[in-house]
Amino acid sequence: MRIAANLSMLFTELPLADRVLAARTAGFDGVEIQFPYELPAIRLKELLERAGLPLVLINLPAGDLLQGGAGLAGVPARQDEFDVALRDALTYAAMARPLCVNVLPGRLAEGVSREQALTTLADNLRKSAEAFALLGIRVLCEAINPLDMPGFLINTPEHLRALLERVDHPNCQAQLDLYHMARQQLDVEAGIRLLGERIGHVQFADCPGRGAPGSGELCFEPLLKALQEGGYHGWLSAEYRPDAQGTAASLGWLATWRQR
Repeated sequence: MRIAANLSMLFTELPLADRVLAARTAGFDGVEIQFPYELPAIRLKELLERAGLPLVLINLPAGDLLQGGAGLAGVPARQDEFDVALRDALTYAAMARPLCVNVLPGRLAEGVSREQALTTLADNLRKSAEAFALLGIRVLCEAINPLDMPGFLINTPEHLRALLERVDHPNCQAQLDLYHMARQQLDVEAGIRLLGERIGHVQFADCPGRGAPGSGELCFEPLLKALQEGGYHGWLSAEYRPDAQGTAASLGWLATWRQR
């Protein structure tokens, strides 16, 4: 079992450039960064090499998504902006060499039907999968719960499976976030079975609260077992919010998970 630290959520008491080494010191096997673009790609590559850690995942630039907007990938009127984001991410990834790139579906834009948004999203995912395949980098897409992010286009494993079937490209897979599924009170084990071999990456946090494992009510043992039984052998990425005591104090779960 390989466990990565999401450096956009963990070790945020440190500058981003210092978090890679902090993750290595804490015992993580790799790192992911939601939007690493504030660091030049060559600088990030140097930091990763110094720490001896792989970069597991980055996100494609998502426009105004984190500011409450619709983002880029599912908005027909923003196709030119998406194409620029794809080009920029390809340039960055060619140097930083992430294993995966996540394309966020975004929110349903005003004046756009769900069908229009899904068609645009599927076309952009297919285009991205084709482009990143040339670099040997997997493209992912994830479902996010609509309670934390109202209006998000893809919410459930069923949504995600239907989208991947529409994309129909071997280099496009599901990013499964266990927290986002549990937040909606879904049957997470059933979601794992539904997505099956389409799962390309897994993220986790406890629920409720999106804290470290053990801080909430989510039972991880059967979920990890279901992933293994389903043939998943990829990365598990810690994408949670530590409490006020900081990241180091939240890592009591890590040694136990690594023993698996």
